[in-house]
Amino acid sequence: MAKGRVHLEIDRCKACQLCITFCSRNVLGLDEHTINSLGYHPVTAVNPEECNGCAVCAMMCPDLVIEVERE
Repeated sequence: MAKGRVHLEIDRCKACQLCITFCSRNVLGLDEHTINSLGYHPVTAVNPEECNGCAVCAMMCPDLVIEVERE
């Protein structure tokens, strides 16, 4: 099975949660302990080991905050 790695630029995340909604593997979630420079709780990889590298999260992100590396 393919594996992937999600890279997030948290200071540009506006917490719209589109990436969370469209991730079929529940890899992403909001980081309730961090507030970014825009004043939002940014998205973080809560289950990074589940990432298969499909990059749907990156395609759905309107601010190009997410990059996915496929192994």
